[in-house]
Amino acid sequence: MVELYLIRHGKTPGNELGRYIGTTDEGLSLGGRKALEGCRCPKVEVVYASPLRRCRETAKILWPGIPVHFMEKLRECDFGEFENKNYRELSGNPAYQAWVDSGGTLPFPGGEKGADFRSRCREGFLEALEEIRKTGKKQAAFVVHGGTIMSILEAYALPGHDFYHWQAKNGKGYRTWWDEREEGGVRLYETEGFDPDTGTFSGSALR
Repeated sequence: MVELYLIRHGKTPGNELGRYIGTTDEGLSLGGRKALEGCRCPKVEVVYASPLRRCRETAKILWPGIPVHFMEKLRECDFGEFENKNYRELSGNPAYQAWVDSGGTLPFPGGEKGADFRSRCREGFLEALEEIRKTGKKQAAFVVHGGTIMSILEAYALPGHDFYHWQAKNGKGYRTWWDEREEGGVRLYETEGFDPDTGTFSGSALR
């Protein structure tokens, strides 16, 4: 069995203002950086991360000295016209209201379709798993985005839950187990919330 950690990057200035931060390549805020320093993270042999600054910086703080492989497919979604704006700034925008009314199922205007985003994240995850299998690693971490984590766990975690069940706060995430010897498709077992700040696990209800 391979032990996997899926961690959302620390807070950015945009996160602190409630903005939709997807393609915007901003680094961690001072508060976000401080929240990660001194975290108690388990030993891993390799880290896979989104190439965006907030993930690169988070990976370096949480797992210093561990090799990091950056994967374009693990990037956050392109929020299009909503990018780098919050709900107050979008209030009165008909396209935004339509998106809200759809429960987030409509494509982002001028951005990425939700189905395409989820498919891309899952492809990247599977490519990383194949590399883990080939190299014989037994512990790995993914430092990515909230939407990336939700896309992966919605598809592969057992028992299954919908996309929004797997939300994670900044700097937190999940631990799960993958049986690399299993045939018939990827399945993730015993997925539970993980808080690097305390080094504790809290079950799949972590929010």
